Amino acid sequence: MMDLFDYDDGREGYYGQYGGTFLPEILHTTIEDLKREFGSAKQDPAFWQEYVELLHSYSGRPTPVTSLDNLSRHLGGARIYAKREDLNQTGAHKINNVLGQGLLVKRMGKSRVIAETGAGQHGYATATMAARFGLKCKIYMGAVDVARQRPNVFWMEKLGAEVIAVEDGQQTLKDAINECLRDWVTNMDDTHYVLGTACGPHPFPEMVSWFQSIIGTEAREQFRVLNGSLPNRVYACVGGGSNAIGIFQGFFNDIEVELVGCEAGGFGPGAGNHAARLAYKDASVGVAQGYKTYFLQNEDGNMMHTHSVAAGLDYIGVNPILVDQWEKGRIRFEAVTDQEVTEALKLTMETEGLIPALESCHGFAQAIKEAAQMSPNESVLINMSGRGDKDIFTIADALDDQKWREFIRQKAVEYGI
Repeated sequence: MMDLFDYDDGREGYYGQYGGTFLPEILHTTIEDLKREFGSAKQDPAFWQEYVELLHSYSGRPTPVTSLDNLSRHLGGARIYAKREDLNQTGAHKINNVLGQGLLVKRMGKSRVIAETGAGQHGYATATMAARFGLKCKIYMGAVDVARQRPNVFWMEKLGAEVIAVEDGQQTLKDAINECLRDWVTNMDDTHYVLGTACGPHPFPEMVSWFQSIIGTEAREQFRVLNGSLPNRVYACVGGGSNAIGIFQGFFNDIEVELVGCEAGGFGPGAGNHAARLAYKDASVGVAQGYKTYFLQNEDGNMMHTHSVAAGLDYIGVNPILVDQWEKGRIRFEAVTDQEVTEALKLTMETEGLIPALESCHGFAQAIKEAAQMSPNESVLINMSGRGDKDIFTIADALDDQKWREFIRQKAVEYGI
C-alpha cells in the first residue's frame, strides 16, 4: 500500500501544502498527548490486531463486495460492484473509526468522549462505542440535521448519549465541529474528541484515514477473488472524506485503477447551492477548524453556506490527503446533483433491493452515469458507505410520496420542528 503518511519535506501532518495543526495554545498539550499515543499505537502490532479482532467480533467485518448483476444488465455497460459498509454495526463505515479511537481513549485513560455529527451516523457510532466501553458521551449536531435525521438522534439518546442541537450559524456540520472544539478546550483533561471525518488538525486526518484503510485493504483482495482482476474505477462520496480515503488507500499503488470522488452538487453551481469544493472549483485554500485545505469561503475568508440532500456531505472543507492527491492527478472529483442522487437511489432500490444512504448515492449516481458508457469487459466498484434507513423522511420527501409527506408533516408538528 502507498504510504500516504510519508510527509512531504518531512513536515509532520502535511500532505503537499495541506494539513497541519492550527489550534489555540491551550490545546497544545492535549494534541501532543494524542499524537504520542497514536504514534505508539501505530508501531504496536498488537494494537492493530486488537482493532481488527474487535471489528470482526463486534461489527461483523470483513464486509463483503457484492456484484450488482441486475443493475449492470440494466445499464448494459461495465460490471458494477459495491463494497458493503452498510452491513457494519450501526449501518455505516463510521464504526471503523470510532472503535479505533475508542481503543486509544482506553490507552489514554480518559473517561468522556465528544463528537460532531451531520448525517448522524458518526454520532450513532460514537454513542455505540461509548456504551460498549463505558464512557460518558456528548454529541453535537446542527439543529437542521437534528430535524432531518431523527432516527439517528433517537438511537443516540437511547444509547445514553446527550445530544446537543447547535443553533449557531447554518446549524449543520461545520457548526457542530466548532462546538466540539469549544467543549474540548474546556474539558481536555478527561475528554477525547472523536472527530468523525479525516479532517481537522493533525493527527486526525492521518488517524481517521489509518483506521478507515481497512475498507480498501479488504476491498482490493475481495475484488480480485470475485473478478479475477482489479476494477477499472473506484467511486466514493466525499464530504469530509473518511470513506473515500478509506477505500482509495487500497488502490493508490494501482495506477491503472481510476479513483473518483463524488461531491455534493446540490442544486447545481452557484454560491450556497452545493458543497462541491473541488468539482465546481468554487473553493479556495484557507485555514479553519485546525487545518489547511480547500474551503467554500468568500474573499474575506468567511465560510459560505452549503447545501446537499445528504446531511453528511454539506461540509465546507475536505480531507487534505485527498486534496494533495487531486492536485497530483491521482483522484478525479465530480459533482452529483440532488436530482441525480434521487434517480440513482430509485434505480438501485428497484434493480438490486439495496437502499444506500443518500451520501453513498452520490457514488452510485456517478458510477451509473459512467458505467453505462463503458465496455462490458470493464468493471467498477462503489463504496456503499452506509444504508438509507436514517434518510427515510428525506427520501420520502424527495420521491414525492404524498402519504409519507403527510406523515412527515405530522411528525414535524409533534417534534416541534
